[in-house]
Amino acid sequence: MPQQAHSDGPVIELHGATKRFRAATGGVHTAVRDLDLTVAAGEFVAVVGPTGCGKSTTLSLVSGLEPPSDGRALVHGKPVDGIPDGVGYMFQSDAVLPWRTVLDNVATGPRYRGLSKRDARERARDWVTRVGLEGFEGYYPHQLSGGMRKRVSLAQTLVNEPSVLLMDEPFSALDVQTRGLMQDELLRLWSGSKAAVVFVTHDLEEALVLADRVVVMTAGPATIKGSFPVPLERPRDAEEIRLTPEFLEIYREVWESLREEVQITRERGTGRAA
Repeated sequence: MPQQAHSDGPVIELHGATKRFRAATGGVHTAVRDLDLTVAAGEFVAVVGPTGCGKSTTLSLVSGLEPPSDGRALVHGKPVDGIPDGVGYMFQSDAVLPWRTVLDNVATGPRYRGLSKRDARERARDWVTRVGLEGFEGYYPHQLSGGMRKRVSLAQTLVNEPSVLLMDEPFSALDVQTRGLMQDELLRLWSGSKAAVVFVTHDLEEALVLADRVVVMTAGPATIKGSFPVPLERPRDAEEIRLTPEFLEIYREVWESLREEVQITRERGTGRAA
């Protein structure tokens, strides 16, 4: 099957976006600089880069959690001022509430958006089933495995049917087998949703398995070094796609670009480079 079709107009836009923070020493730390990035509806973009280069800051600019110091961030053509409508954010750590059941955790978002308790729980029940947790609606988070909690988090995010999905290393704490299952689950649930996805990860294999395009960021202060289309057909099986010659070819191409930035960061850390 062909790649998922994308709409013509960008849903997410960063134009010359720079973010500076006040450092603990009293100086100014530039986290990211001169970012130019667009993401279309239905496009899945993965962002990779060396540790600490500002990948999560990039998500913060899109989500409205942080305003740019310079440049512009737009969602659906409007400048980001606060958290835009239609944005879902899945963090590295679980956002489940320990005192609520699986069903009530998933129903929290729809309730917050004004649905009645009955309608919110009905929508939540549908999404609990979609993520493979039917029969666990009455369980509490401490009764679930790590992978099951991630499924709850995914349902919490997708139940609101976001048009923009921001994901900050959501599967990094999982074991390899569970991570592969969650990658397949994400692709299945996202397919056909028309949501624009920005997925931050340290794992280049994960980026290539999931994305239509992989963006490589430089060592900090980060800017975008390169953007690589991923010419792998959909639907994809997260485990089997890794074994294909096409996957290995694009992996080598992107890793060649990323490796230089990882080496720069490593040398800075050991004091061999400025």
